[in-house]
Amino acid sequence: MNLFAALLFRNRLAAAGAVVLSIIGILALLTPVLPLQDPYTTHMGSRYLLPLSPGHFLGTDGLGRDLLSRLMWGTRLSLAVGVVAAVGAGTIGSAVGIVAGYFGGRTDNIIMRFVDMLMGFPYILLALAIVAVLGPGLMNALIAVAAVNVPFFARNIRGITVGLAHREFVDAARLSGKGHLKILVTELLPNALPVIVIAMSTTIGWMILETAGLSFLGLGSQPPQADLGSMLGEARSAMITSPHTSMVPGAMIFLIVMSINLLGDGIRDALDPRLRSGALARPMAATLVRRKTVPGPTGEGLLRLDDLSAQFHVGKRVYRAVSEVSLALAPGECVGLIGESGSGKSVTALSVMGLVASPPGVITGGAARLEGEDLIGAPYERLRSLRGSRVAYIFQDPLATLHPLYKIGDQLAEAIRCHHPISRSEARKRALKLLADVHMPNAAARLDVFPHELSGGMRQRVGIAMALANEPDVIIADEPTTALDVTVQAQILALLDELRRARGLAILFITHDFGVVGQLCDRVAVMYAGRIVEEGPTAEVLAAPAHPYTARLIACVPELGAGRRRLPAIPGLPPAVDRLPEGCAFAPRCEKATEACTKGEIVLSGAQRRWRCIHPEPVA
Repeated sequence: MNLFAALLFRNRLAAAGAVVLSIIGILALLTPVLPLQDPYTTHMGSRYLLPLSPGHFLGTDGLGRDLLSRLMWGTRLSLAVGVVAAVGAGTIGSAVGIVAGYFGGRTDNIIMRFVDMLMGFPYILLALAIVAVLGPGLMNALIAVAAVNVPFFARNIRGITVGLAHREFVDAARLSGKGHLKILVTELLPNALPVIVIAMSTTIGWMILETAGLSFLGLGSQPPQADLGSMLGEARSAMITSPHTSMVPGAMIFLIVMSINLLGDGIRDALDPRLRSGALARPMAATLVRRKTVPGPTGEGLLRLDDLSAQFHVGKRVYRAVSEVSLALAPGECVGLIGESGSGKSVTALSVMGLVASPPGVITGGAARLEGEDLIGAPYERLRSLRGSRVAYIFQDPLATLHPLYKIGDQLAEAIRCHHPISRSEARKRALKLLADVHMPNAAARLDVFPHELSGGMRQRVGIAMALANEPDVIIADEPTTALDVTVQAQILALLDELRRARGLAILFITHDFGVVGQLCDRVAVMYAGRIVEEGPTAEVLAAPAHPYTARLIACVPELGAGRRRLPAIPGLPPAVDRLPEGCAFAPRCEKATEACTKGEIVLSGAQRRWRCIHPEPVA
């Protein structure tokens, strides 16, 4: 609850809406005990008194009734009607939508065609028709307002349910023997509940307006009962001579609806799991940089990382994703970056060109130098000019990287024209040559297809072609073969090796697989808990790993033709990077750990071969 409140009040407009609505709600609840005049007592001698008149703070209406008293009672009634109508419409509509989305087929078709028919009528006209059948009255107006909003909830929740009904957890519930009702209540409803709450919170204001509109027309609350709409209807004949009689209820309607809408936006953001981390709908163009000092270069290299550190700030928690990583790439060299999921490999790669989403990502220290130029904290225009031209990325899932609505040729041409002022036809010719360079079958025909029409291996070839579009000096490949079968994986690795040797590219290759590292990389760096724990020439590290973590990773790799042997697993789990232990982060999982491993800073030692361990494995 505290986290929800913190996320809600982080939005200042939502906080303002919550404060205003809370004040109005408290006053409405206290109305029966407040020292107010009788809202129904008329006094023809005190008609249309102005605000601040003696005994009448907001003046009087056309029958001499106290406007402050009627406003408070009317606000109480309007709020109650809006909340009840929203809850009623949300409950019925959500139930209809969940049933339609879950069962699908004929049930879905019948229900949704009826909903479509209702949505074909304008809301207010349908509400007027319902009130005309039921007769004037506040209760009938409430029923009408709730009824016309049921289709809105039904259609929205049905769309959510369709996406959930065929997910694995629903299939698992069916296999476990759960019935339809239990699946609806225990599996689908909890997942759709945030959307239902958000929809209710944002439609209460609309329902108050609809009820006020019916009362304004004389179809809602009947005299002498007061709600905000009927007060406006009674004051319309005196709008010119006594405008305060209409301005008072109008201002209250405005405050209620605006505060509800602002609060609803805040509730939506606070309940959205994608925004709980502090991430915005549109993150900053480059990663936020907060570093106190800039380290000097510690060596040479085309691309060099010097003590690079990156964190994620989520509320009061600080996740140290990358801590003092130093790494260098020479022209034509391929360096492998390997480690378990969550070890900081991808964050390291994304930090180079400021691609870590901010918030919550922050680069807190170190430098990333491209031929001596520090990229950390560089102006956005400079980073944009280097992205794709000097440093290019190949990502793990090309289907998520490529735009689904644009053809392959258009996307390749766009990548070229962003950095070179050439014509569309010339860019298309270059795109065709790029596809040929990455050995795309029938390259000319592939220019005019969409990403979903290609296989996984072909899409990855397109991703490689896009990375090569502007002849970069460095390619950062973030697990580009993980989702591919072994045959296609071998083809992609061979292609990258061929391009590296032909063009002199420097490649930072991120992977989980030591087999890939052994085939492609000249050097390898092993990461654990955001730090490099071992680095050295690939052949030497594979033959004689120094750090116990590296040795256990290599021992987990099966060897074809080596006979039957036990594959030892690494006990325990990687540490949470917001609660890293003192000393060696691998100590709780290491068989060789001693008390000295859990105290103080353990630094990388060595020259060509470096390791972060005080009890390393024997190295020749």
